[in-house]
Amino acid sequence: MIKPIKSEKDYEDYLSQTYALMQKELQPGSEDADRFELLSILIEQYEKEHYPIDPPHPIEAILFRLDQLNMKKSELSKILGARSRASEILSGKRKLSLSMIRKLNKELQIPAEILIKDYELSN
Repeated sequence: MIKPIKSEKDYEDYLSQTYALMQKELQPGSEDADRFELLSILIEQYEKEHYPIDPPHPIEAILFRLDQLNMKKSELSKILGARSRASEILSGKRKLSLSMIRKLNKELQIPAEILIKDYELSN
């Protein structure tokens, strides 16, 4: 019977069970597939509460997304409007403006809540 995760031992046990289920060819709607889905939901919730991940630094998020899309840093200037502006952003000498955040959110699909995170400028 599946119960809420209340301890690290429960968490480890559910991880093992989930791993074992991942080794099978699960058929949609099967008992194993349903068990896998329920365990995954419980594990995800437990991890959110006990192992939170801080959102990335806005500049790191931009660089990561550019890499994911196989884009060069220079292509950022097309989105932001000026090569010098993109360079200042990436070097940490200028902060993102609201209009830049909107453009990056729209063009690169970076969540706005990551881009609006406050950060210090580089010297």
